Amino acid sequence: MKKHFILINFIFIFSIISCINQNKSENNGKNLTINTKQGKIEKVQLIEQTRGVNNSVTFTATSKVYTSNNADPTNSSISPSEWESISKQAEALDLSAISKLESPTTGRYSDSALATTIIITSGGTTYTSATFDSGHPPKELEVLYNEIQKPTRILKKKP
Repeated sequence: MKKHFILINFIFIFSIISCINQNKSENNGKNLTINTKQGKIEKVQLIEQTRGVNNSVTFTATSKVYTSNNADPTNSSISPSEWESISKQAEALDLSAISKLESPTTGRYSDSALATTIIITSGGTTYTSATFDSGHPPKELEVLYNEIQKPTRILKKKP
């Protein structure tokens, strides 16, 4: 009887260890899939808004579309090097964490700054950043924000 008890315990413990190892392997496979999906940036959008102002610029691999206050959009082509630079900066981010980034300033609360959001579409999933003041992105988004602003400055019409 004692031998049977020991044998049953041994089989039970061995089964538990096997299941735990199998779960770890499945989780590693899921993480690999998520990182692979995140690598393909499809679209990057910058939205700036406050009372009376609503600007949006959307970058894809072939075009950039700028819209101001719901007017007719300005559509233009984008060079492969521009898109490569923007998508490279977006790929470097932990996209699942951008919604939790804190803004260094709070001017948007009193309309003294445009409330800005960056939206990145990667692998069919849309990631939206936390809102921040225009010109003052969170440290983690600063390089991408500056890269997006380079061609956008040219498109914006000066009054």
